[in-house]
Amino acid sequence: METSESFPLNKQSSATVFSFRAAFRRWLNKEGSAYVFLSPYALLFIIFIVVPVMAAFFLSFMFFDAIQPPHFIGLNNYISLVTQDDTFMKYVLSNTIEFAVLVGPGGYALAFLLAWILAQLPRIPRTVFALILYSPSMTAGVAMAVVWKTLFSGDQTGYLNSFLMGLGLMREPIQWLQSPQYLMPIMIIVTLWSSMGIGFLAMLAGILEISPELYEAAAMDGMSSRWQEIFYITIPSMKPQMLFGAVMAIVGTFQAGAIGVTLSGSNPTPQYAGQLIVNHIEDYGFLRYEMGYAAAVSVVLLLMVLFFSRVATRLFGSGTD
Repeated sequence: METSESFPLNKQSSATVFSFRAAFRRWLNKEGSAYVFLSPYALLFIIFIVVPVMAAFFLSFMFFDAIQPPHFIGLNNYISLVTQDDTFMKYVLSNTIEFAVLVGPGGYALAFLLAWILAQLPRIPRTVFALILYSPSMTAGVAMAVVWKTLFSGDQTGYLNSFLMGLGLMREPIQWLQSPQYLMPIMIIVTLWSSMGIGFLAMLAGILEISPELYEAAAMDGMSSRWQEIFYITIPSMKPQMLFGAVMAIVGTFQAGAIGVTLSGSNPTPQYAGQLIVNHIEDYGFLRYEMGYAAAVSVVLLLMVLFFSRVATRLFGSGTD
């Protein structure tokens, strides 16, 4: 038999449930549509980003050859990477750092410089030149297969060999794409040529959004140098675009791997001259089927990207980022 004290408790719990439902209904009416629009992106982000990253992280502690079930081996993959993988420590890591140092800051500075130059032009020429500069980033694979491989072809019909032999600068054709001496410089040139991507367009948009009144006020205060305008007005006024361009340059640089394989036509590249971390992952993951070891290398690559992205955020991010 229920006592009279249970009725107030039942009323109180019912009121709490009712108020929660009312608050949830108000929240759903106010912000529910926004979450509905965000849900496809969130779903795709979880499926294609979060799940693969977590799977690679857990798989890096396993031995998995894609045939037998994976079994836990602890830190052995990471220990082998540092102590036993001479190819990674001697060639891959140094190649990746050299490639990233030259292509990352170089391509980033080149993108900003070209964006600043285009911003000084009228609208129609600016649009035409922006499209010309951006187009290589959309057709980089086709361009490497057709233009660059033809330009650096190792026989007498290669454009560069034919040009140099016509000038009498050499007697025999050079195997540009098979020579360890020339492969890395060619990779850097091709990557810089095709680096005017989304980050370049973001910088161009950021420069165009800066109010001309800022430059007029600076001129009235005695600022007369273009370099002063760039360092004291342009760059501080477009920090979000600079940060976005820096992150895109970092990610694109460390993800670059197909370029050396495409140009040389082999993986690994000749004498590992153009071997980058991504190529090392593909070599062990899809050629040797050492999936656990390849996952450990991919985790190291992820940590490198996160570190340099954090550095870029410190440089160009605001205090609230």
